[in-house]
Amino acid sequence: MTARRTLAELGLTARGGAEAQVTGLAVDSREVRDGTLFFALPGTRVHGAEFIPAALAAGAGAILTDAEGARIAADALAGSPAALIVAADPRQALAYSAALWFGAQPGTVVAVTGTNGKTSVASFTRRIWQELGLRAVNLGTTGVEGDWQAPLRHTTPEPITLHHMLAGAAEAGVDHAAMEASSHGLEQRRLDGVTLTAAGFTNFTQDHLDYHASFEDYFAAKAGLFARVLPEDGTAVINIDDPRGVDMAAIAEARGQTLITVGRAEGADICLMGQRFEQAGQEIRVRHEGVVRQLKLGLIGGFQAENALVAAGLVIACGTPAEDVFSALPRLDTVRGRMQLAATRDNGATVFVDYAHTPDAVATAIRALRPHVMGRLVAIVGAGGDRDAGKRPLMGAAAAEFADTVIVTDDNPRTEDPAAIRAQVLDGAPGALEVGDRAEAILRGVDALGPGDALLICGKGHETGQIVGETVYPFDDAEQASVAVSALDGGVA
Repeated sequence: MTARRTLAELGLTARGGAEAQVTGLAVDSREVRDGTLFFALPGTRVHGAEFIPAALAAGAGAILTDAEGARIAADALAGSPAALIVAADPRQALAYSAALWFGAQPGTVVAVTGTNGKTSVASFTRRIWQELGLRAVNLGTTGVEGDWQAPLRHTTPEPITLHHMLAGAAEAGVDHAAMEASSHGLEQRRLDGVTLTAAGFTNFTQDHLDYHASFEDYFAAKAGLFARVLPEDGTAVINIDDPRGVDMAAIAEARGQTLITVGRAEGADICLMGQRFEQAGQEIRVRHEGVVRQLKLGLIGGFQAENALVAAGLVIACGTPAEDVFSALPRLDTVRGRMQLAATRDNGATVFVDYAHTPDAVATAIRALRPHVMGRLVAIVGAGGDRDAGKRPLMGAAAAEFADTVIVTDDNPRTEDPAAIRAQVLDGAPGALEVGDRAEAILRGVDALGPGDALLICGKGHETGQIVGETVYPFDDAEQASVAVSALDGGVA
């Protein structure tokens, strides 16, 4: 990355033909320095143009905004020597400018979208590449993991952070990357500057209706990965077992993209012909291009086989021979916080942690665990505050329908009343035990386990903190499960 770039080098044209030497990019006016190009973006609560005066005072050399932003900050801009770029789609302009500013990215990048399974697919994809001797990373909910590591605050970070990470990985010798593409990130054009070889779709169920106006708007945001971001010569890997997978495949085919379908349907390109579940994993039968393979996976839950096969499809789409890809699948292990075996009691009862935080994810996780459990299945469930409230009773209902015993506890209440959130979850699971303190709920759940039983702790997965009000308190479900087992069994979990 060079110290300075002209606006033309970033693909931008200022009003009146003004030119500027840009020294950096920023979306936060507090990060502006002399010569910075400040992006004043429209937001859900306030327009970024409100911060243009602060950016100019800090020495911004150029301002990029939309027509509304230029109107809001007209007075401040009128007396400034800073170049002004007015873009019809300022978020997309940011994405492209960030890509040009940082320049480098791994030579092969894929992205995956869907309500559930993104983290598992991205992680499995990275691990397959690594098993084949390639330097690779995955980026998303769990940060940047693999042959180059860094923390991330968002599943799909804003473009400046995203391209900074991609460039850092590339400079470290990483040549393959798998990304999670969230609906927020896609709608806000965060991935638009990334060059993708392939993209995947897992499933589509209710989530994020606190952000998206409707279910169809939510789907349209995810569809943007194939309708806009993946180039026409890219490959789409679609789980057609999901009802909306057919719609997503149609979008990909309409763009002229190569299509690889995954699922149990007879005509799927990667066909999951059968599964047999064991206590510590599963055996699957897969057909691809006429070749049938029998594989053992050390993964809990039938849906994890689907995620592994979507990941396999992405790696095949990037040019790796299928034989090599399928040979690597048995060496995959559980993704942190995704159907993760957290502890085992002396009586053989097991405790699992999963990130399931939607009604479908809760139902899917419990049903997927059931074939691996000889005895009773206990589920702990809660719901996050300041998020889609409509899914709360549905989550309780899903747990009540598929688990033998349900405990309702706090997730991340954030600024809402925790008791009120629990009451909404309990509306769907009226017979459940209510235990507000999450550590106590886990202890009670573990204490209830007899031989052959299992406990599934839903909601927080890999997270290492609990958000109460504006404060993040240390809390790790897997760690708490281990502590509970140790306390009850009188030893080390």
